[in-house]
Amino acid sequence: MRLLAPAPGWTIEADVIVVGSGIAGLTTALQVRTFGLTVLLVTKARVDEGSTKWAQGGIAAALGPGDTPDQHEKDTLVAGAGLCDSSAVKILVTEGPQAVRKLIERGAIFDRTDDGEIALTREGGHHRNRIAHAGGDATGAEVSRALLAAVQNDSHIEVIEHALVLDALKDEFGAVCGVTLHVMGTGSRDGVGQALSRAVVLATGGLGQVFAQTTNPSVSTGDGVALALRAGAKVADVEFIQFHPTVLWLGDNTQGQQPLISEAVRGEGAYLRNDAGERFMVGQHELAELAPRDVVAIAIMREMNRTGAHHVWLDARHLDGFTERFPTIYASCMSHGIDPLTDLIPISPASHYASGGVLVDFNGLTSVPGLYACGETACTGVHGANRLASNSLLEGLVFSARIAAHIQSHPHAIRTAVLNTSPTILLDPIVRNEIQESMSRGAGVLRSADSLIATSADLSRIEERISTVPCVEAWETTNLFQLANAILRAALIRQETRGSHWREDFPKSSDQWIKRIVQKLDSNGKWTTTYQEVEKQ
Repeated sequence: MRLLAPAPGWTIEADVIVVGSGIAGLTTALQVRTFGLTVLLVTKARVDEGSTKWAQGGIAAALGPGDTPDQHEKDTLVAGAGLCDSSAVKILVTEGPQAVRKLIERGAIFDRTDDGEIALTREGGHHRNRIAHAGGDATGAEVSRALLAAVQNDSHIEVIEHALVLDALKDEFGAVCGVTLHVMGTGSRDGVGQALSRAVVLATGGLGQVFAQTTNPSVSTGDGVALALRAGAKVADVEFIQFHPTVLWLGDNTQGQQPLISEAVRGEGAYLRNDAGERFMVGQHELAELAPRDVVAIAIMREMNRTGAHHVWLDARHLDGFTERFPTIYASCMSHGIDPLTDLIPISPASHYASGGVLVDFNGLTSVPGLYACGETACTGVHGANRLASNSLLEGLVFSARIAAHIQSHPHAIRTAVLNTSPTILLDPIVRNEIQESMSRGAGVLRSADSLIATSADLSRIEERISTVPCVEAWETTNLFQLANAILRAALIRQETRGSHWREDFPKSSDQWIKRIVQKLDSNGKWTTTYQEVEKQ
């Protein structure tokens, strides 16, 4: 399938096209340049507006005394609830420390202890202090700053901002050889054009805007995953949407991006309390407030349902040095009339991270030749059913290097695209809020057959609301619609509770579901589903 769009009016070429300007996209671009290849970096908004800069907690890696990749591996596998690809996890934890050191070589400045060592903290699911952070709670902003500076200093990386990628272009053999994109602006490259290359790397980040409340920025509409689906690539684990447990509650009717209260706050000793002042996580898990995110998010939702409360509370009043350790969070709370030094912080879960995505191998290659995916856009298998805290930035670092090396080792010329005559799709942008609200109701933290079927019925009605006027809002809405369908289909199929997929009508995990649900769209827009066995851990 393809989005309804005007024919391309201009053409550009580069050895490699990287779509996205978060940690995965920027690192991929820089790694590709180490092999002397030219790069076209396409980003939907300004180059610094992706999800990376919002990351508060940090990067997990076995950097501290007494810590080892094996221990990091064990924590990752436990959090992944039996669905991690153990080989991918091994790659992540063993190559991770060097990837962080490479990031430091590129200019990232991490917080240090008094003796000059990297300061490390702990987050949910970790049994060691292994989270490197910057600016207290501004790790993503510092990482983004350092990588952007390196990119902007390289004249062989061309950046096109305010450009929405639309669909993949293929050559006569069915391999991806470029993309169509729409540039929002004026000049020689405004409107729809085409970019041709040896390889395309999708690093468009998350899809949090599928839901009404999310920690993701407004640009996180899953454009890369939707493009890959329409190109015939396989996606996997899309039912595993991680809801961050502690997001600042601003009211029941708020929509869009919500302020995140980093897990590192609980790592430093903050408590979760209900309206009665009780620490309800005590006794529910050995790590209490520092249990894996799925455990904490579900416990919060159950507590809210039990008491009828609209939120629970995060208590950080007893923490020393809060304003120095968490300056961003402190400012965010104060801007909403909450003083964390004296007040309880109202919080509730919100959509945060997609553990699944475009299915890739250990070199980031999708099931379609010439098309790669990295970061949150990809499903490498390292996260399984639930991402371990702060493994996301690390995944972008590690697998971007592998993608660049793989592209270099498979040289070929830039190829000509053939005409795409696939059926087109475009929805009226007015239905965006309906998609988000229905997904939050029926496919949020707690799911059941009834809730999922109700949302599926909503989507069937929404599908009839077509548009004949291509525009950014319509393209984004169509992407969200296709992603919502993929999530719903997998969530209905997986009749168990595992990780961040919680079925109230199937409250237990089942060994028969130790497998990936793999989906794809054929050229006529029909969904097919297969399964990929996962080695029992």
